[in-house]
Amino acid sequence: MCGRFTLTYPDAHLLAEELGVPLESLPAAYQPRYNVAPTDDHLIVRIKNEVREALPAKWGLVNTWAKDAKGAAKQINARSETASTRPAFREAFDKRRCIVPSDGFFEWDRSGSERQPYWFHRPDGKLLFFAGLYESWPKAPGEWQRTFTILTTDANGVVAPLHDRMPVVLDEQEADRWMFATTPDRELKALLRPAEEGILTATAVSKRVNKVQNDDPEVLEPVPKTARLL
Repeated sequence: MCGRFTLTYPDAHLLAEELGVPLESLPAAYQPRYNVAPTDDHLIVRIKNEVREALPAKWGLVNTWAKDAKGAAKQINARSETASTRPAFREAFDKRRCIVPSDGFFEWDRSGSERQPYWFHRPDGKLLFFAGLYESWPKAPGEWQRTFTILTTDANGVVAPLHDRMPVVLDEQEADRWMFATTPDRELKALLRPAEEGILTATAVSKRVNKVQNDDPEVLEPVPKTARLL
């Protein structure tokens, strides 16, 4: 699964350039995030009229028919194997596919007396594009809240020592194919696979990340790895 992630790019101009979106489409209050947690505000990227655009969205998909957002935390992830058929996700899978920009995600080694967090990220520090789905629900009369979920798949060899699932990570071309409305279903499902070996590296980081209120560069301070990841 994916229960916490990061987007630490300090410069909105650089982020917009790497996402391929207009700068003005990023949230005006954009700031780097070091510990994005379920139900937090974040952003997604979709394709509209063959052009990428960034949109604010809250993490944890809430269906259009939902009476409230109480179930959002239970729908932060969608299993890629069943997302196209489950009632909660199938319409979004068909019509509202997006990418979720990130530059890393966390998993924990629970073998010791204290949970040791690991940050999985690209060795070059570049962006990761998570496959996502989005929905909007009527938060209040005339007010719609956009929400999203991250698709997961089997863990690759880097993540597997800590968890059997991982986010679906797409490259630049795959991201466009995922978002295009006309991509055939068989091609979409072929994208939903574990990341290739070598794309990610694992860094043991400060236990400060265990508390969601800690959202600063210090949570990514490297610490010695545990035996399971040596």
